[in-house]
Amino acid sequence: MAMAAVAAPPTSAAPLNAYNPYADTQKLPPVAPDGTLRWGTFYKSAAIQQAYERLWNLGACRNTNKAITIPVEMNKVAIDALPEEEFKGIVVGAAGTIRGGMIAFTTAATPGADAPTHVAALHPAGVSKLTVSGPLPLSALRPGLTVRVQAEVDSKGAGTQPLEAIDVITPPPGFKPVAIQAGRVESVVGTVVKRQADTLVLQVAAGRIRRLSLPIAPDTAVHVDASQLDIVAPGDIVTLTGRVWRGEGCLGEGTVFASIVTVSKPSAVEPGPKIGAP
Repeated sequence: MAMAAVAAPPTSAAPLNAYNPYADTQKLPPVAPDGTLRWGTFYKSAAIQQAYERLWNLGACRNTNKAITIPVEMNKVAIDALPEEEFKGIVVGAAGTIRGGMIAFTTAATPGADAPTHVAALHPAGVSKLTVSGPLPLSALRPGLTVRVQAEVDSKGAGTQPLEAIDVITPPPGFKPVAIQAGRVESVVGTVVKRQADTLVLQVAAGRIRRLSLPIAPDTAVHVDASQLDIVAPGDIVTLTGRVWRGEGCLGEGTVFASIVTVSKPSAVEPGPKIGAP
C-alpha cells in the first residue's frame, strides 16, 4: 500500500534542522500539549512535490514563478484541519510498523474482495496509540515476538512444568529485563527464538540463564496485549479515530490519519460484531 508523502514533524527529542519549505510544521513536536497529534502536510500527488523539490534543490525555483508555486500550493492538504471521525470495521490488510504503517479496513457488513476499503495511516513519528489485544493460536508464536510467562526453570534453563499461559507484549520504553533464578516460579520476559511442537525456546537479556526451553501443551493459552502492527491480521476487528481525507490522492474510500487504533482478535466463541461507521 503506497501513499502520497506526508511531511511530518520530528520527535520532540530531535534537533531542529535548517528551514525546509516542505516541512511546514517542522519546529513543532508531533504531540501538542493537549495531546493532539500534529500531522503536518499531506501531498495529493507525490510526483508533483518531488518534481518541485528537485527544482528547489537545483536552484531553479525560489517561489517566484506562479506557474510552479500555485500548483504546488494546491497540491497540499493541511491534515490538522481535516475533520475527525470514528470508524469500526474489519481489517483487510496491514503493512509497516508503528512509525508510519498502514491498516486497510472495510466497514461493509459482508467483507469481501469487492468491499470498499479505507486506509488508516499511523503517524510517522510513532505517536499514534495502537493497541492489539485478544487470543492467539500457538502457531502465531514466531521468532522475534516478546512474550511474558510464569515459569520455573532449572540451572540449564529447562522448564519444570508446561506453560499455562503465554502473553505476547510490547515492552515499554526503558524496560530492563530481570535475571532468571533457577528453582522458583517467576515472571519471565523473553524473545521467542523458536516454537516446536511441545517446546517454546526463549532468549532473555539478563542474568546467567539466558536461553530457556519451556514445555507447552496443546491447551496452553496465548493472549496478545501489544502495540505492534505486525500482529494485526485480516479478519481482526478494528476501531479507530482519525482525520479523514477523501479527496485527490487518498487511498480507497479515504485515508484516515489515525490518532487512536484499537484492534481486537476475534474469538471463535464470541458472536461477530456489528460492523460499520458509527
